[in-house]
Order: sequence, then C-alpha cells, then structure tokens
Amino acid sequence: MFGCIRGRKSSREKILDAAAELVSEVGSGRLTLDAVAERAGLSKGGLLYNFPSKEALLQGMIQRMVDEVSAEREALRGKLGGPNLEARLCVNAALKMRTGNMKEISNGMLAASSENPRLLEPVRHVLKDVLEHLKTTSEDADAALVAWLAVEGMCSLELHDISPFSEQDRERVVKAVNRLLDKGLSE
Repeated sequence: MFGCIRGRKSSREKILDAAAELVSEVGSGRLTLDAVAERAGLSKGGLLYNFPSKEALLQGMIQRMVDEVSAEREALRGKLGGPNLEARLCVNAALKMRTGNMKEISNGMLAASSENPRLLEPVRHVLKDVLEHLKTTSEDADAALVAWLAVEGMCSLELHDISPFSEQDRERVVKAVNRLLDKGLSE
C-alpha cells in the first residue's frame, strides 16, 4: 500500500488519513494543524516536519489523491480488457474513488479547492493529460470521452453530496457507460 513500510503506516500517511477524516467531519475551513496532529497521534512538531503549513498539507492531500487514482488505474490494467481500455481504466478508477478511504481522499481534494483553487493545478494537468491520452488511444474517442465525462459528472455530484441518483440509477448509468465503451456511438 502507498506509504506503508512493513505493513505500518508512515507518519506522513497517518497525517493524511487524519486530515481526510477531519475534513469529512468538520470541513476544510475548520481544519487545523493541531487537530490533525492530535488525530494522527503525533506531536505538532512531527506534523510540521512533514507538512510545514496547512497549504502544504492540502497539497499533500491532493498529491495523494492523484497518486492513488494513478495506482488504481494501473492495478486495473491487468484485470480489464476490451475496446477503449484507457477509458475503462479511467471510468473504473473514478468510480472506485467514491468508496471507502478514497472517498475521504476526494473530499480532501474538494477541501483544498475551497481553501485555495490554485492548489488544484496538479489535478488540472492530470485531467488535461487524461483527455489527450483518451483522444489518441481510444478505438472510439467520442464514446470514450462521453463515458468518461458521464462518470466524472456523476462522481462530482456525489462528491458535492447533491446526487439525485439512487443506487439503482447509478448502476444503470455504469451499465450504460460500459455498453457505450463496448459498442461505441452509432452514427
């Protein structure tokens, strides 16, 4: 697992986990370094050694999310097949982000964007690269882009906790996206 040595989490990972938990509980505006240090079970000095400011902590949360999504795509690479593979990897990684620990990480990204929108610059670069990669590697670039956009949109609604979709609706969307990636767009 990312950041683990011999099965134990590093101080950095403990801090990022604690920050993600706190952000989902109290929001980014009320996130303090003291509260993160306490939640992580570290001294404030230990936290400051890893993240010298709240901005550095938010940057760390964003980089962690980017790294986790990238690792998830690579983990799925050997498990998925079919046309539009890169789009399938992006879609499945995005869907996985909304479960378990990944949900807290993506909440951290949302927190960072509300604190300081320029902190999202690495995410903007990654998304731009993904878009270009999908355009050049997909058998049906239009289908790949529509599928990716549909899932990212649905996940964005979930991230902001404003999704009107039931679990059944969500499953329908995912099945439709997979059909689109399998069969492409009819002209």
